[in-house]
This record gives sequence, structure tokens and C-alpha cells, in this order.
Amino acid sequence: MQQRVLLIEDDEDISRMVSSYLTKEGYEVEQVFDGEAAEGKVGTGHSYDLVLLDLMLPKRSGMDVLQSIRSASLVPVLIMSAKDSDVDKALGLGFGADDYITKPFSMIELAARVKAAIRRAGYAAAGAPGREEPHSAEAQQVKVIRLRGLTVNLDTFSAQKQGEEVKLTAKEFQILKLFASSPGRVYTKAQIYSLVWEDDYYGDENVINVHMRRLREKIEDDPSHPEYIKTLWGIGYKLGDVLP
Repeated sequence: MQQRVLLIEDDEDISRMVSSYLTKEGYEVEQVFDGEAAEGKVGTGHSYDLVLLDLMLPKRSGMDVLQSIRSASLVPVLIMSAKDSDVDKALGLGFGADDYITKPFSMIELAARVKAAIRRAGYAAAGAPGREEPHSAEAQQVKVIRLRGLTVNLDTFSAQKQGEEVKLTAKEFQILKLFASSPGRVYTKAQIYSLVWEDDYYGDENVINVHMRRLREKIEDDPSHPEYIKTLWGIGYKLGDVLP
């Protein structure tokens, strides 16, 4: 089955070029040219494997569209924008985007990022497709990880705090799962990026910092003094003393 991509780009020349290239790569691409039309697609239950989103759109901004997408879906979102400041990247990632590519970009790089984002989303949703699930009794029993006040459900890819659902993005859940599954282990930023994003780490700390901050805002009582995921300055992060 063809993977479906929603392309939200107001520049018709760029949209046509991206759509043509991805179509040749085997994707089914649907194009929209303004934020209002994009929100209409999201709001009517259309199903996509990935969204390519420009930030500078007429009628509704890309950030507004991103928030609408995240309120309805965990579909991977790849921002493509001429805005290349660290602030813009941090904002996009903080609002729930999975990746950020700066214009002008090569079609080869864009296609590679699209493929990687869809692969990572499939891994998160299906538990590493193509790999056999462990069959031991112990492995079959470990479906829910309980921490102090927080429950992480590996079957439904969800978390609850004090019985209330915590709305996490796919990346936030994968980070939480990483630490909850390995109490006592310390992870560097490079290790987190490699394990969660399944890609090489090039020292861009913004991605890790933004996702960690957003996750802490959702699970910690006081994000400035985190208890669930502790920072070890100059080293990395580890699960705090929160085992029941």
C-alpha cells in the first residue's frame, strides 16, 4: 500500500517539485496551499503517513496548523521552512514537529528524512515491524511499567499520571519508555537521539532539549526540579528514584 503524504506549501513551484519527486519515490502526495485548507484536511479525519509543513502560510500560520494536527493525531510532521534560527526550530519541535529541514534543501535529503520519519513512526506504533517479539513469559508480562504516580502502558503507547491520561507525542513517549524501561541506566544525549530517532547524532542539542522540556512539563509536578527524569550535568539523564 502506498504511503500517503500531505504536502502543505503555498509556493506552487516548490510544491510541484516536491510532489513530483516524492511521487517518483513511490509516495501518494496530496497538495494543499494554505493553512485553512490544511486544517480542513486534518479536521475531517483524512489519514496520512506523514505531513510536510511550511511555516509561512496564508490564512493560517504553519504553527497554528501544527497545533491543530497535534490535537488530533500523532502523524509525523516534518517542517520545511526558510526560517533557520534556533528559536524557530525550537518552537517547531516544541509544538510537536518530528523534524525540521531548512530551505533550500536537496530532494535527496528531503526524501531521506521523509523515509526516516515514517520508519520511526512505524517502529513506535508497531513495536519495531519486521522484528519478532520476544516470546518469554517475562517479556510477555512486561506490558505496563508503574512508577510512583505514573503508569506507562507499552501496549497502548500511553501514560497516566494519578489516573489521568498524559497526552504525549510519539517521541515524548519513546523517551519516557526508554528511561522507565531501564531504571538506573544513564543515557547521554547522543544515545537518546540514536535510540529514539534511530539516526546519527550530529551534536544538535536543540532537538533533545526541547523534547525533554516538553516531556517534563507534562509528567513532572515541578519541571524546574524534575523527579522522574534527572539531569546529570555534563553526562546525560537517568530515571529518578520513582520506582514504587
